[in-house]
Amino acid sequence: MISDTADNITILVVDDEASLRRLVTRIIEPIGYTCFQAGCGKEALAIMEKEPVDAVVTDIAMPEMDGMELTEIIKRRYDADVIMMTGYFEDLKYADAIAKGASDFLQKPFEPGEFLIRLKRVLRERQMTKALNRNLEKMAVILDGVIHALSYTVEARDPYTAGHQKRVTAVAVAIAKELQLSPDQVRAIEMAGMIHDLGKIAIPAEILSKPGRISETEFNLLKIHPQVGYDILKDIRFSMPIADIVFQHHERMNGQGYPRGLQGNDILLEARIIAVADVVEAMSSHRPYRPALGLDKALDEIKKNKGILYDPDVVDACCRIMENGQMPEL
Repeated sequence: MISDTADNITILVVDDEASLRRLVTRIIEPIGYTCFQAGCGKEALAIMEKEPVDAVVTDIAMPEMDGMELTEIIKRRYDADVIMMTGYFEDLKYADAIAKGASDFLQKPFEPGEFLIRLKRVLRERQMTKALNRNLEKMAVILDGVIHALSYTVEARDPYTAGHQKRVTAVAVAIAKELQLSPDQVRAIEMAGMIHDLGKIAIPAEILSKPGRISETEFNLLKIHPQVGYDILKDIRFSMPIADIVFQHHERMNGQGYPRGLQGNDILLEARIIAVADVVEAMSSHRPYRPALGLDKALDEIKKNKGILYDPDVVDACCRIMENGQMPEL
């Protein structure tokens, strides 16, 4: 909570009218906040380069750089909340100020009591947001630990493919970055890749490590692993569709994959990326039933079936990674 005597809170007041700056300073300083003053936007930015600022209270109508431009720069460069104020209320709506990045909006002249209420609300929400972000970071660390533990569980039962999920993840993430996917999509691919074979914990170990080719019956049993993985993960409230990506990583563009026979864009892009990475890694690595075929053979496979089994854009991205020498070590 924000204390009325919080002496670690810093406020920057920006207005070309010195009388207004003095008024706001007189309101703020008695409750223990440190207050800086700036007569224009450029002066404000110079202060923020040197001093940590929690909140900026800025007028809108100022020469050279108005409050709107100043707010946009602050939101791009600094971790500070902004309260806009103006004497020309008809020129700007509250929604417009918020859309520019402001946390609140005041019309001049204002009552000192109302100003303090609004300022403390902004600071309180700022503190709550920081606390929430810290908790989310802690949860992300815990979630990473769980994901890696699940990954190791699979590999402990299938030592011949130890490291497979990690290598698939490395290739899939490289493809995702080559395709310029969003950070959230890359993160989803990273998490799903690490546990895409989680469902193999339900497959008998003798099938997973069988040195010869498996029978049709054994293959049909192996094909349930995406479903098992999905069933394990579906009730976990991930912020990303991890369970569905795991469920779909053996689906194919022409509908001949499993377990549901999805086609084309009905398959999540993240799953299509893991599908290509999975094939490339599997063919490049040793298996109990055959020696490694090599990366060139793997690339021939995905090129030959581009648009048939594998997403064309994903295949092209994978090939570019190879050509540019960015392929992770397999």
